[in-house]
Amino acid sequence: MPYELFDRLQKTPLEIRGASVEVAFATEGDPVFHARVLSWISRAAVSVATYYGQLPVKRVRVLVIPNAGSRIGPATTFGYAGAAIKVSVGQDASEDAFPSDWVMTHEMVHLALPQLGDQHDWLSEGLATYVEPLGRFQAGQIPAEKVWADLVWGLPKGLPARGDRGLDHTPTWGRTYWGGALFCLLADLEIRQRTANREGLQDALRAVVASGGNVEARWPIERVLETGDRATGVRALHELYDRMKAMPVSLDLEDLWRKLGVRGQGEGLVLDDSAPLAEVRRAILRGSGRST
Repeated sequence: MPYELFDRLQKTPLEIRGASVEVAFATEGDPVFHARVLSWISRAAVSVATYYGQLPVKRVRVLVIPNAGSRIGPATTFGYAGAAIKVSVGQDASEDAFPSDWVMTHEMVHLALPQLGDQHDWLSEGLATYVEPLGRFQAGQIPAEKVWADLVWGLPKGLPARGDRGLDHTPTWGRTYWGGALFCLLADLEIRQRTANREGLQDALRAVVASGGNVEARWPIERVLETGDRATGVRALHELYDRMKAMPVSLDLEDLWRKLGVRGQGEGLVLDDSAPLAEVRRAILRGSGRST
C-alpha cells in the first residue's frame, strides 16, 4: 500500500456505523465511475459491519486504482501502519457489475482477523471466502440461495487431494481459499449443534474483534481459537483445528448438503426446510442477535 501516495490524494470519507472509511482515487476520472465505486465500497462496509456488529477497525483507507477494461480487482488488504485496502477497478465496469461483486466485501472481512503466521493463510482467506456471502445476505444484498450456491460450487475445490498434509502444510489455492472456507462451515455446524443453535461461528468471530483481534494486530492462531471458543463455551475451534491442521480430512459433501436441505433443481438450487439440519442452516443465515 503506497501510504505516501494515499496521503497526498483527495479523500472521500464514508461513515459506516461509527467507523471511518476513507476512499481515494489514484487518478482523476469520470464522476459517474467514482460514484459507482463509492457505493460499492459502502455496500461492502455495511455487509461486514452487519455480520460483525461493527466495522472491525475504526479507520480504514481504501486506495482505488482505476484501470482500463471492466475487471474489478485484484485487491489486497494491509495491516501495518494502519488498516488499508488497495483495489484495482476497471473504468468500463458496468453499473450492474458493482452490486453483484464480492471483491470489496472479501477484502473488508480481512480487516476482522489478526495477522497470523504464513502457514495459517488458509484461515484468513477461508474466513473471507465463507463470511463474504453471509454478510451480504444479512445486509439484504443477496438471497439465501446465492449463499449456498456459492458454497456448493466452491467447497469441492477445498477437499484434500493426493499428497495433502493438512491445512497448515498444503498452501495450494484450493486448500487455502476453499479448504479454509470448509473449516469455517464445519466449525459453524459443530458450534451450533453443540450449543443447540444458541451460538455459532459468527459469535466466535465477533468475540475476536471485540478483543482487539483485527488486522492491525498480530496474534498466534491459538489466541484466535481460544478467544472464539471461550465466547461460545465449546472447544469446537481448537478440536477442529487439531484434526485438520496436519492431516487431510475428507468429507462427503453430497451427504452434508442433503442433511442441510440444500439441493439442486434443474440449473438452480432449492432449500428444503424438512431436512434434518434445516434449522441449523437457517440459523447460520440468520446469524447472531447479540451486539458487541
